Amino acid sequence: MTAGFTKLCDLTGPGTSSAKFGVVGTDLGIPAVLPDHETIGWVFGDTFEGTGPGTRGWRSPVLLRSQRAHPSAGVTFNSAAGGDYAKRLIPESNTNGVTWLPADVLTLDGTVYLWAMRNDGLHHVTKTRIFTSNDHGEHWSPTRAAWSGWRKGANMQLITWERGGDGYVYAFTTGFQRNKPLYLYRVAESSVLDKKAWTPWGWTKRRGWQWGNKATPVLTGQFGEISLRRVADRFVLSWFDAGNYQIRVAILTHPTNNLYRAPTRTVLTGTTWDAEDHANGRVAQLYGGYVIPGSSLEDLYLAVSQWNTGTNKVYKTMVFHGDAGPPRGQSA
Repeated sequence: MTAGFTKLCDLTGPGTSSAKFGVVGTDLGIPAVLPDHETIGWVFGDTFEGTGPGTRGWRSPVLLRSQRAHPSAGVTFNSAAGGDYAKRLIPESNTNGVTWLPADVLTLDGTVYLWAMRNDGLHHVTKTRIFTSNDHGEHWSPTRAAWSGWRKGANMQLITWERGGDGYVYAFTTGFQRNKPLYLYRVAESSVLDKKAWTPWGWTKRRGWQWGNKATPVLTGQFGEISLRRVADRFVLSWFDAGNYQIRVAILTHPTNNLYRAPTRTVLTGTTWDAEDHANGRVAQLYGGYVIPGSSLEDLYLAVSQWNTGTNKVYKTMVFHGDAGPPRGQSA
């Protein structure tokens, strides 16, 4: 089922509040509430001072901040990690063809966790690592929680994670090549940086679905960017469905729900540049789809990216919103 998501505003690009921090051409915009509960940190990928790749100021990732407010009012960035000019958060990035790209951000008590992927050429992930910040995203430290890009058959590169409310963090994972299925892991909140504590959700004929079985795909397909967030008493899972060129949203009561049966909507569809209609959810070269704090099921806000790879003149993040509640006749 296709829902009527519509564009609210540009989050980045010329003339937006991101530009005053040297963030004009960029993508992603992964939001997370920071430890003060009053500020949202937004983490962006490859970033430029101009409208897109090929212009000055290449750096990744960068972080902008906004005051926590209902997303219907739009987003105004009022500070950046780095001060007046948003700095790269990981010093190694953007040298010798290497770029560190963010996958997701999570706040646990006073610490912010960033899962990032080391790309030696786009989509060629050689390593993933968790970085932490204890000052609202201003400074970041690498941790020992690092994995080879080929771990688990390269299915643990791109992730999204969220607190489950039961002492665990739940993480959906996939590759970064947009050709792999979705997997599920969990880890105790107190052990996020302990690689051995990450437990897969898997199925065997003898035991059925259980934690500790070999990781088994929880949903087949060609997954791009993924976003898991608590919205009210539900979990919202949003993802870029690269195989079908669309962004989809599933409503879950728990991350272990059967994703083949979960209430699911297509909220945005890809199209050609001459057939775009942002008011009716048709977007050329779309990807991303990160759930924005303050959303409800009936009015869900997503950070959606768009990149014209032919001209590089459009490379930005936008805000779309609409009703993501269960289709009529279904319950979440």
